Amino acid sequence: MFAAERQQLIADLVASDGRAAVTDLAERFNITTETVRRDLAALESDGMVRRVHGGAVAADRSSTTEVSILERTVQRQPEKLRIAEAALALIPSGAFGSILLDAGSTTEALADLLAQRMPESNGADEDPAELVVITHAIPIAGKLSGEPGIALQLLGGRVRGLTQAAVGHSTVDAAQRLRPDIAFIGANGIHAAFGLSTPDPEEAAVKAAFVHTARRIVVLADSSKLDAETLVQFASLKDLDTLITDREPSAELSAALADAGVEVVIA
Repeated sequence: MFAAERQQLIADLVASDGRAAVTDLAERFNITTETVRRDLAALESDGMVRRVHGGAVAADRSSTTEVSILERTVQRQPEKLRIAEAALALIPSGAFGSILLDAGSTTEALADLLAQRMPESNGADEDPAELVVITHAIPIAGKLSGEPGIALQLLGGRVRGLTQAAVGHSTVDAAQRLRPDIAFIGANGIHAAFGLSTPDPEEAAVKAAFVHTARRIVVLADSSKLDAETLVQFASLKDLDTLITDREPSAELSAALADAGVEVVIA
């Protein structure tokens, strides 16, 4: 195989998987790691990938890259639905308490399923037992507002247009005064060494408050977020209880999650 052909295949792999490790590429193409690094250097020079420690990621996957919530809702929908279904199973039907839903397309999918599962109003005069749902995400609030069996609590603040979520000191302060049973958190990156991260500092501050507030932390993240690092860390792996994703994490990340005592659910 010519070098140019191999490099195109590597570029295609990185584009489809989001990243590739030097050792995996060396084994796949039966070449040395030095040859892989030369290939990655050539691809980076052509703007096709971006080199990171241990491999390469897609060229558009920088530490500050952030896709709008409207774009994310149409990406990887089957995977996000499976993750949301696994998350829904953690909320006992008929047992009422409180949950927190972070902003994000996968938590939105969970909100859709939650609304479908709640019982219809029977028109009785007595108020039925309700599940308290706390969120700072405008789209999630819109999906759950007025749903029977749900007591919605919306955290205020300045709304970021990109994510349609409230951020800022008032959002963080409000979150810190709560103690929900389960927080379902999203992340832009989950990395063995760097932990959980997101590109925006204000979003990171809110997520950090959620992580340190709830009794149980469940992260919902499709496999494109695994092994990724974005600009701002908001939690370490040891802060988590459960990760729900759609594919087995890499060996390095799996080992780090196991060391941190994180339960991994593959949806």
